[in-house]
Amino acid sequence: MSLKGKKVLFFAGPLYEDLELWYPKIRLEEEGAATTVAGLGEKTYQGKRGYPVVVDADVDQVDAAVFDGLVIPGGFAPDQLRRSDKVLRLTREIYLAGKPLAFICHAGWVPISAKILKGKRATSVRAIKDDMENAGVIWEDAAVVVDGNLISSRTPADLPDFCKALIAALRQGPQD
Repeated sequence: MSLKGKKVLFFAGPLYEDLELWYPKIRLEEEGAATTVAGLGEKTYQGKRGYPVVVDADVDQVDAAVFDGLVIPGGFAPDQLRRSDKVLRLTREIYLAGKPLAFICHAGWVPISAKILKGKRATSVRAIKDDMENAGVIWEDAAVVVDGNLISSRTPADLPDFCKALIAALRQGPQD
């Protein structure tokens, strides 16, 4: 239970990538962390593969200060999430506090829209490589890229490395 007492926020939206939400959520809970899934207003979202998630809170009810980290799953949800001012504000606040901010696949769209990736190293699914580079990201084709408190991966196949890096960052705590 190495993450006992840690609280991690997850964003969910329509057609999120099932594995990219559930795999890290379960791994963090196995390590003793408490997780909160916040959505855009609906109580339940269907994943791309059909697995539902019931949200714990609306993003408008969430305070970044109570969380030790943020996980943004991919799928089609990030395209909706990045349109929410509150999602972008939470993302910026967690990043600026030096807390681990992990995103995978298409989820890079959220920190792009939060304007926190310029000059940073990161990865994503190849489909948004141009978006990442146009936002000023130094894009790398790697299973996981860690740059300060930013943790990024490409696809569900990278989840083991993604979760190892996320757990290590949460153990370490905020970066200056």
